[in-house]
Amino acid sequence: MTRAVLSLGSNLGDRLDHLGTAVATLGESVLMVSGVYETPPWGDIAQPAYLNAVVLVGDPDAGPYDWLARARAAEQAAGRVRDPQRRFGPRTLDVDVIAVWGDDGEPVLSDDPELTLPHPRAHLRAFVLRPWIDIQPYGRLPGHGWLTDLLTAGPLAAEVAELSPRPDLTLESTP
Repeated sequence: MTRAVLSLGSNLGDRLDHLGTAVATLGESVLMVSGVYETPPWGDIAQPAYLNAVVLVGDPDAGPYDWLARARAAEQAAGRVRDPQRRFGPRTLDVDVIAVWGDDGEPVLSDDPELTLPHPRAHLRAFVLRPWIDIQPYGRLPGHGWLTDLLTAGPLAAEVAELSPRPDLTLESTP
C-alpha cells in the first residue's frame, strides 16, 4: 500500500465546503483528517485568509502520480481555475502532494518538475506542518526531519502563532 500526505487549502467561496469536496473526492483512500486551521496567505499576501487541513491517504494500487491525479481531480471538482499570473494567488481549492511512502514504508523521492517529492516547500509552510502533526504527532518530513522540530526552530516558529485552530469547523471522511 502506498500512503501519502496531502495538504488542502481554500480561500475563495465556501472554504470549508471546498475542503470537504477534496475529502469526498478522495473517498475511501482517506485514512485520517487533521483539524482545520485558518491561516494568512503565503507567498502572495494580497488575498483572503485560507482554511487549511491535511489528510493521510492510502491505496494499495496508487503510485505517486496517481495521488497527483487525484489531487487535481479534487481541485477540478471544486472549480479550481489556475491563474498563470499569480502562482500563489487565491483559489477555491489547492491540493498538494506533500510526501509519499511506498509499500516498504520508505519515502518516495522524485525531482520530476511535475511531481517533486517531498514537496519542495513543505518544510517552509507552517500551514502544512501544523495540521500534519494533528494526524501524525511523531511525523517526519523526508529529507528535513521531525515535524515538531521544523515548527519550533527557525523561521516557522513565528508563523505558528499566526495559525488559528478552528475547532468549530470539522472535516469528516466517510468509512
